[in-house]
Amino acid sequence: MRILLVEDDAMLGQSMVASLSRHGYTVDWLQLGNGVELALKTESFMAIILDLTLPDTDGLDVLRRVRRSGHTLPILILTARDDIDDRVKGLDGGADDYLVKPFALEELLARLRVLIRRVAGSTDPVLEIGDLTLSLKNNDVYVQGNPIKLTKNEFKLLATLATQSGRVLSKEALQQALHGWDELASDNAIEVHIHNLRKKVGSKLIKNIRGVGYIIENS
Repeated sequence: MRILLVEDDAMLGQSMVASLSRHGYTVDWLQLGNGVELALKTESFMAIILDLTLPDTDGLDVLRRVRRSGHTLPILILTARDDIDDRVKGLDGGADDYLVKPFALEELLARLRVLIRRVAGSTDPVLEIGDLTLSLKNNDVYVQGNPIKLTKNEFKLLATLATQSGRVLSKEALQQALHGWDELASDNAIEVHIHNLRKKVGSKLIKNIRGVGYIIENS
């Protein structure tokens, strides 16, 4: 599950990247707001975490431009601005949630899970697709009630496909979901991960659309 973080504070940004990565997210980090629209034109993300006080532009302007461009992905504002007027402007401007600094990591993670569940069309913290049960909170996976042990990358791929079930994802999109901007796996690496996933969760769950990509169909 790939997140775009827009935060100018270097120390906080590094800490958030490390913390979110430990919880199964792939995080791409921008310190300027004017790069957000280009990133959204060329890349695919599950959600944006957006600071409002940026050195090059106001975060509210970034938010409005993103929404005017037609992007519907969830946006969580994370800012030190705790004035009610700022909260109202943020939510009315198109944000899905608003969290004030300083914040607890567990609360941020919980709010992210809620936003990603909305993308998946679910209000339940546990996704169920056929025989598969996947917990976004605990990173637990069960098949027919039996626990399945996955590697970090296998879980990332499975969660990316499951939260976007019904949508064919290309190898490139899956590469980005695993590594973001910093590192790209080869096509063969994705194929190896998918092969291993199929052995663990069942060969029928993840389908290969030849020449296009992979899909987990809606149950």
